[in-house]
Amino acid sequence: MTDLELYEEMVRLTRAGEPFALATVVAHNGSSPRKSGTKMLVRSDGSALGTVGGGRIEQETIAAAGAALIDGEARTQQFVLTEAHGYACGGSMTVFVEPQGRRSLLVMFGAGHVGRAVTVLAHGCGFRVIVVDERADCALPALLPGADEIICSPVDDAFRRLTLDRESFAVIATPGHLYDFAAVRGCLGSETGFIGLLGSKRKREALLRTLEEEGFDVAQRGRVITPVGLDIGAQSPEELAVSIVAQLIAIRSGK
Repeated sequence: MTDLELYEEMVRLTRAGEPFALATVVAHNGSSPRKSGTKMLVRSDGSALGTVGGGRIEQETIAAAGAALIDGEARTQQFVLTEAHGYACGGSMTVFVEPQGRRSLLVMFGAGHVGRAVTVLAHGCGFRVIVVDERADCALPALLPGADEIICSPVDDAFRRLTLDRESFAVIATPGHLYDFAAVRGCLGSETGFIGLLGSKRKREALLRTLEEEGFDVAQRGRVITPVGLDIGAQSPEELAVSIVAQLIAIRSGK
């Protein structure tokens, strides 16, 4: 394996929003199987690319990588490679294990002016962005340079291709109420952690009334944040994007 292959895999996993851990030998002394600077990538399924020395060193490093991916904390592994510690090399190694690659998923329903502005800004702030819009003239890569994926299909069909969990964000700003409400229903049928709807207080009242009539209980209706975004007096699509992405960042960071 070359360093280029490892870096290409890091880029691929990051773009796909798949977490991984990078293990790097940061110090060595005496007779050690690998030298400082050696790297190994560990995927979330425990498979690895590269090696930090094989045997117990590798097993313990992969285990540390798995733990780092669970708690999000980097850690340092110290290996004394003497017979007293079960090794035969006689030297020592220090391996730094750091979780990487995880990007929060944002599904942007609507590729209009606000959707485009949110997509670009959210991408720049570290979100993996999927845009959903059935309008072929709007769902274009040239208009959505920050989109990691574009789904050009009706809202209901798009949910068959989406995997939304408690760490996922959804922002809804489609061309009309019917599409908006369809996106809300789809999100409520998943574990989506944040559901934000762009619109006025009048739209909010209409949505909540519709959801109540359709049998959604208080807790379900309460999952929908509308109007989405922090109250900063935003007017233009770009200003609205700032207010919305700022809210997403605050939630992502636990503020």
